[in-house]
Amino acid sequence: MKLIRFGAPGQEKPGIELETGKRIDVSAFGKDYTEDFFAENGLEDLKNWLAENKDNCPEIDLQERLGAPVKRPSKLVCIGLNYAKHAEESGMEVPSEPVIFFKASSAIVGPNDDVIIPKDSQKTDWEVELGVVIGKKASYVSEEEAMDYVAGYVLHNDYSEREFQLERLGQWVKGKSCDTFAPLGPFLATKDEIPNPHNLNLWLKLNGEIKQQSNTSDFVFNIPQVISYVSQFMSLLPGDIISTGTPFGVGMGLKPQRYLKPGDVVELGIEGLGTSKQVAKAYRE
Repeated sequence: MKLIRFGAPGQEKPGIELETGKRIDVSAFGKDYTEDFFAENGLEDLKNWLAENKDNCPEIDLQERLGAPVKRPSKLVCIGLNYAKHAEESGMEVPSEPVIFFKASSAIVGPNDDVIIPKDSQKTDWEVELGVVIGKKASYVSEEEAMDYVAGYVLHNDYSEREFQLERLGQWVKGKSCDTFAPLGPFLATKDEIPNPHNLNLWLKLNGEIKQQSNTSDFVFNIPQVISYVSQFMSLLPGDIISTGTPFGVGMGLKPQRYLKPGDVVELGIEGLGTSKQVAKAYRE
């Protein structure tokens, strides 16, 4: 299944994108895509409900705004420097164990919402990433069983303000958590939709020009390793998202460096997970 959420910000309703591309409203199912939905066998229940009710669901206009396909997960955990060439362009060593940081859940927006360049920002950057959605509580999980905890996958643009992240004191989180810095979607593809998440092409364009183009086969740490590793330090809750890192081609790594300006258009996609598009806008009081 491909899970979507649609409607005005803060008023999104649950939906499904069918194989035909048609989108249907599944509000009558009675549950949004929350932590409780994933924890309480919601994916299987929704699948069974659709078998009986799909034809009675209202169709959604394809022009309708999409929100993030998961409603406010408890955590958005990110893995840094998880492609060797990106570590190189960042001037950092390939890590010997996964680098973990957080993005605030308040950064999450819909896939095609504007990205707002923060107040006083000079170095807002882009990062196409594969997000892994957790399907059940995971604590001290082994690599061998890690994939049993995956509900599905989602496209994520891990926007970053490099001065805030790297040139100011403290942790990376403050350069990662600005409002609008985590567009998710267009949809959550359930695990059965993506047979091999370790062989997906991913790309990003800036104003129509390819900046990032790679494949998830280039991970330094694969998905089972990452889930297992993170779960040694914190419980991953249903609906939580692990963003698995970005390939080379970010603005910080270009010569000369290139950062977002108002009016820039960022488009990105991952094989099997659709595409998204954000227009950069200046911060306004």
